[in-house]
Amino acid sequence: MSLSTQPYKGARDFYPEDKRIQKYMFNTMRRVVERFGYEEYDAPILESLDLYAAKSGEEIVNEQTYTFTDRGDRKVAIRPEMTPSVSRMVAAKRQELAYPLRWYSIPNLWRYERPQRGRLREHWQLNVDVFGLSGLEAEHELILVADGILQEFGAKRSSYVIKLNSRKLMDHIFDAYLGLNKSRAHDAAKLIDRMHKTEPAKFKADLEDIIQNQETAQKLMELLKAKAITDLPLILQKHPSVSELASLQELLKSSGLSNTVFDITLMRGFDYYTDIVFEVFDTHPDNNRSMFGGGRYDGLVALFGVEPVPTVGFGMGDVTLQNFLETHKLLPVNAPETDIYVVLMGDVYVPAQPLINELRQFGLNVAVDTTGRKTDKQIKAADKKGVAYVVFIGEAELENGELTIKELDTGKSQTVKPKAAAKLVKSK
Repeated sequence: MSLSTQPYKGARDFYPEDKRIQKYMFNTMRRVVERFGYEEYDAPILESLDLYAAKSGEEIVNEQTYTFTDRGDRKVAIRPEMTPSVSRMVAAKRQELAYPLRWYSIPNLWRYERPQRGRLREHWQLNVDVFGLSGLEAEHELILVADGILQEFGAKRSSYVIKLNSRKLMDHIFDAYLGLNKSRAHDAAKLIDRMHKTEPAKFKADLEDIIQNQETAQKLMELLKAKAITDLPLILQKHPSVSELASLQELLKSSGLSNTVFDITLMRGFDYYTDIVFEVFDTHPDNNRSMFGGGRYDGLVALFGVEPVPTVGFGMGDVTLQNFLETHKLLPVNAPETDIYVVLMGDVYVPAQPLINELRQFGLNVAVDTTGRKTDKQIKAADKKGVAYVVFIGEAELENGELTIKELDTGKSQTVKPKAAAKLVKSK
């Protein structure tokens, strides 16, 4: 029986043309976050399962995490997210670090879930976190970073909306306003997190089943219809979390971000969020979905036995980002890294090396065909690879210290010195 050529379900092979897209996205991300003063870090892909059991949430740990027992009888997980790892790293050097910390990473993550558009079992995710800021300036900055990345890709703000909510507000609603105990509040929050993926009738029935009081369930149902802070009952509008949300919206508006909205149904799935949460949604009808999000999680570092550190962060997955860029036609032409494809005319491999090295010294990426095939086949190979220029080097070129360069799109050829060839290629 022959082996399958397909990758593991929910994972991807990255051929060079696919890797170029990924490199473009990652390079753009890095450029923007470093513009805001963030530094790159990394951590092991394997972590103790206890790290996620503490705060990630039961669904992540019990249903979506790849786990195994290693040869030392330790329960190990392939990381499904990066936040617990970075919190562990900060806790390990809690007293040595200079705050505020501005850190980012683009790790490879795994979750066992049903593969679908925007969700695969393996993905990469930009994680951006600021540690040590307790004020709204942290949320403001992180949302500016997220917006800045989309702007760097050329997105218009009309193509996405930034939704805001507060876990403090929701905790107050569940406790003081509705009188739910912690267990029912937790289950209601998880249900609301899936609200827009659930049929209304089923959502209502499941909510009543959790709350065990039809009047209270109806009260919450009415509350979930709020489209703005001003739609909330006056007693809730007086809660400090509401004024914080309003202040954040004003801060963002003063920075040019008028595409923010209050969304009371926004919960974010992780249990560690403690205050303001946000998500960025694509507004295009062909891809109308949540792309990425984050929020404040002030208590996670303290789980490692050190003083808590106020923290805000977000994660931007590569799959949903690429879907967004493709939907809005924001991906550039997928050009290869190779600038020039060298065709050797005769047995000139050794004497051609100085000319080839000159091209590389002038900053060009040069591939040399050493197959000895017919010239037309070598040119076809260059064209198939998407290389824009072919350089011919034979006895005549070596004698004059020049080379013949041909632009494949136009068919135009000229004989020039290596420096002139480099100038020609870079001018395009």
